[in-house]
Amino acid sequence: MSWRIRVAKRVSKEVKRIPKKDAKRLLSVLEELAENPYQGDIEKIKDEDNVWRRRVGSYRVLYEVVPKRKFLNVFQISRRTTTTYHKRA
Repeated sequence: MSWRIRVAKRVSKEVKRIPKKDAKRLLSVLEELAENPYQGDIEKIKDEDNVWRRRVGSYRVLYEVVPKRKFLNVFQISRRTTTTYHKRA
């Protein structure tokens, strides 16, 4: 059974600004996350409950996992910089 994914509106807008080759790769990773959010090059974010990141080349996909509901909330896709992992408000 697949996980349900919710992608924030601002993430959808951000993906439209990314080069097509990278955007296709990111979309295929989102499909993989729907099958199993705990596989691939992932790491849990410190000091956050159920927040993970997946590395996709120079991009990072940050998402929250709700295991009881088999639900993922993708809240950020961005190019890796010094501010990528700043604590969210």
